[in-house]
Amino acid sequence: MKTTIRFENAIRRLYTAFHNNTLNPECCKQCAVGNILDNTDSWKYLSDDHGSLRLNYLGLVHQNLGRKFNGYSPLELLQIESVFLSACGYQLPFHHRHVRPKNPTDKNILFDGLYAVVTFLCELDGIRNVMDYTKLFETKEKELQRN
Repeated sequence: MKTTIRFENAIRRLYTAFHNNTLNPECCKQCAVGNILDNTDSWKYLSDDHGSLRLNYLGLVHQNLGRKFNGYSPLELLQIESVFLSACGYQLPFHHRHVRPKNPTDKNILFDGLYAVVTFLCELDGIRNVMDYTKLFETKEKELQRN
């Protein structure tokens, strides 16, 4: 399957963060976008609220200038983070009074977030969802029907 460089880099970073226990939805350097952007938090200045899909003035300037950060536009970065936080069980935008998971670094919660982000990254790049496991079961089912 043909993918993009930005997709490959993002998946590698997210996979590494998940397995090294450095994926944390409540840390701007260790969340999905923080990991995609080499564990930096400069992306948080693109919006006024963590998890918001609304670019602030600085974010709009970067977006309108066509700037990319590791291949992703400011709006795409906000969308990625929103997908991640929502799938992890956060009420958005992120606020200490809003609904959030009891244990945000639980592997099951992080996997749900990671699954949603990878699915979204596939949509962004127009590639088949690499997280879609239904083909595996279809193949097994067909083999069982033959026997």
